[in-house]
Amino acid sequence: MTSRPDFTHVDAWVFDLDNTLYPSECDLFAQIDDKMTAYVAAALGLERDAAREIQKRYYAEHGTTLNGLMTVHGLAPGDYLDAVHDIDLSPVEPCAVLRANIASLPGRKFVFTNGSRAHAERVTEKRGLSGLFDGMFDIAAAGYAPKPLPDAYTRFLDAFEIEPSRAAMFEDIPRNLACPFELGFTTVLVRTEKDWSSEPAVARPAAAGDVHDHIHHVTDDLGGFLGDVRLRPTAA
Repeated sequence: MTSRPDFTHVDAWVFDLDNTLYPSECDLFAQIDDKMTAYVAAALGLERDAAREIQKRYYAEHGTTLNGLMTVHGLAPGDYLDAVHDIDLSPVEPCAVLRANIASLPGRKFVFTNGSRAHAERVTEKRGLSGLFDGMFDIAAAGYAPKPLPDAYTRFLDAFEIEPSRAAMFEDIPRNLACPFELGFTTVLVRTEKDWSSEPAVARPAAAGDVHDHIHHVTDDLGGFLGDVRLRPTAA
């Protein structure tokens, strides 16, 4: 019999948003991806194919397309974030199991996203997770330094006074868990069967069969995983 994962040391639970708190099969990223390409094309005066090449290169090299646009071109972030997150959330459905199991976790819970706070609030509401989180840390709160840059994690830890050795982080992109692992987080990879081969290899989400030394646990069912872990006792 496989022992239950031991999370009795954890009192801070940190969740990525996109393709982590909802299934990648919702395919919200396809909508965001298309809007990013359109924005890059308009902002830089490029044809779509050239814009997409730059979009993906900046994602691989700078952590996000936005960070690349800001670093290389001095782009202001506000309009970009509004434009790329103006998407249809109808594929996202509430999940009672996920809500119940997050609600039962002892300690504080956070969303840590490279997207905007407005996007995080809309998605968590649609997923039926509103009211569960003690804080939402978005790209603006990170000073527009995205995961996987170390500054993003340092700002997050400082903002909420979190001790990494008592924290767990849940992510779908392996490289975004490397720094948390080094800091002392317990790391959990949420993987998918979705084909991400069109994304840059260094930055694509995880798929079945991926192995990484900086990842403690792997799951393809976040709600089920959270319901199975060993938790620290709560005060009576």
